[in-house]
Amino acid sequence: MGKTKRIIPCLDIDNRRVVKGKEFLDVKEVADPLTLARKYDADGADELVFYDISASLAGRGLFLDLIKEIADAVSIPFIVGGGIQSMQDLEKVFAAGADKVSINSAALRDPEFLRQASERYSSSRVILSMDVRKTDVGKWEVYASAGMKPTGMDALDWAMRAEKLGAGELVVNSIDGDGMRDGYDLALYEALNKAVGIPVIASGGAGNPSHFEEVLQEGRADAALAASVFHFGDISIKALKNTIGQGEIPCS
Repeated sequence: MGKTKRIIPCLDIDNRRVVKGKEFLDVKEVADPLTLARKYDADGADELVFYDISASLAGRGLFLDLIKEIADAVSIPFIVGGGIQSMQDLEKVFAAGADKVSINSAALRDPEFLRQASERYSSSRVILSMDVRKTDVGKWEVYASAGMKPTGMDALDWAMRAEKLGAGELVVNSIDGDGMRDGYDLALYEALNKAVGIPVIASGGAGNPSHFEEVLQEGRADAALAASVFHFGDISIKALKNTIGQGEIPCS
């Protein structure tokens, strides 16, 4: 039997609504976040991610009241990311009910922020979020500014550095696969699994149940994150977990 894996739905939030696009573009409104959060909690999701996709770019604060509403409504671990730029932001997000935080642009700007966050709140509550594009066989580059700006940083190097700085987990989103439903980049997650000793959450590319099984088994990811296939009802989390649970990768 393999180790327990997680299935994680993601709420991408813009203007207080759940949205979804393709390769970070053509973003369209999907649904009410509180309604979806309650549904995913009832359906047996292992965790729930809330990403405020425009907070950093717009230079505004997070929707703390909405975060609190969702945190109060769900019983599963709740991860919040997007717009977290300071220790004060972390304090506010945790006070609103988040169990973990996902940090991206602030860590790119000041990697020591990861160390400060993990030392104050523990590594188990601090996740590094990475947006990456494939550049060559076995090579991926980290992108900033909601996937729009190349940084020149190698994804595996950044992952290893983040682990040393105290990140307790990684969420790695393949921009190439985002919203495309063609499957996860298995080589990416397999390479990350070999590079770091902390859990890796795969994101970008889920289109059918077999894609989850592939990334959790062949890709060796510790968890699989998805959005549109859950939002539009193409895949039921409850049914997916039952299906995967029948194989060699038991879900919690």
